[in-house]
Amino acid sequence: MNKINNAHPLRIFWISALLTLVTAGLVGYLAGPASLWIFTILVILEVTFSFDNAVINGKILARMSPFWQRLFLTVGILFAVFIVRFVLPIFIVMISSGHDFMNVVTMAFHDPKMYGETLHTAAPMINAFGGSFLVMIGLSYFLDRHKDVHWLKHIESRLSKFGEYESFKILVMLLVAMLLYATVGKEYQAAVLAASITGTVLHIALNLFERYFSKRQSTSKHLVGMAAFASFLYLNVLDASFSLDGVIGAFAITNEVLLIMAGLGAGAFWVRSLTIYLVRAKTLGKYRYLEHGAHWAILALGIVMFVKLYHIEPPEWLTGSLGLIFIATAIISSVLERRRKTPSVETE
Repeated sequence: MNKINNAHPLRIFWISALLTLVTAGLVGYLAGPASLWIFTILVILEVTFSFDNAVINGKILARMSPFWQRLFLTVGILFAVFIVRFVLPIFIVMISSGHDFMNVVTMAFHDPKMYGETLHTAAPMINAFGGSFLVMIGLSYFLDRHKDVHWLKHIESRLSKFGEYESFKILVMLLVAMLLYATVGKEYQAAVLAASITGTVLHIALNLFERYFSKRQSTSKHLVGMAAFASFLYLNVLDASFSLDGVIGAFAITNEVLLIMAGLGAGAFWVRSLTIYLVRAKTLGKYRYLEHGAHWAILALGIVMFVKLYHIEPPEWLTGSLGLIFIATAIISSVLERRRKTPSVETE
């Protein structure tokens, strides 16, 4: 009975709803009622962009102890809102513009239009980093020789065979980095190459870090200690990879930095609550192909970020819908598969 209560949506999502209402009240009071519509759009934008992120997070979080799960929802949300959606973009603007930290902070609050334009000029670096990190996640999942459950069978079964070669995905990503360098605008070549390699190396480093400490810990049910800390870092870097593109997209809607932080921050809390719900409700176990759909969505988003390097800007609704389409299709496939197998089990 206790497990059912812990997985009840009201028990998990009430704090997200309360936080959103309080934040909306503050936004309406400080910026006026008209800003509430923009706030709502930003919340929806964040949840739509990061729905597949929640599925991947759920898989990792299920291996962590309740203590680290609580840290992900409390301390982690501070990191997601303040570091990822405020401090990190400021550092990116610092690199792009050559200004110091305080000048950029002043620009963000007193000249948000210039801040947004400067951040937009750094988009190639952000897209190269985020695209490489996300594509690496997708490749690592599908290029796994131990993977024996396949959703898109003809494609995934062939990809899994390449998992016998540990260096294959690194070769692919290095070739991608070289291709990007050779084809993007000359003014972005160095930044794109460095960002793409950094995204690939960071994924490899975090994965090795987590695997090293996972093997050294005792045979407990959940990850603890340094192994859990490594997974915690991985979750936050993954969140950053998803969110930076959303921050740039948010500036197309409004230039108000605090409003962007409020809207995307509230959305981030809904995504993290959704992750907790997926873990407690054991959703990944109920839907056989849900994880596959999420990884295809991540691959698609990574490719979209690469496409943006060539001044092709897909509409935000299309980019956000890609993840939902893959996940919805994977859920439907899982349900149909379960129904197809159920009669044969009963017959036996």
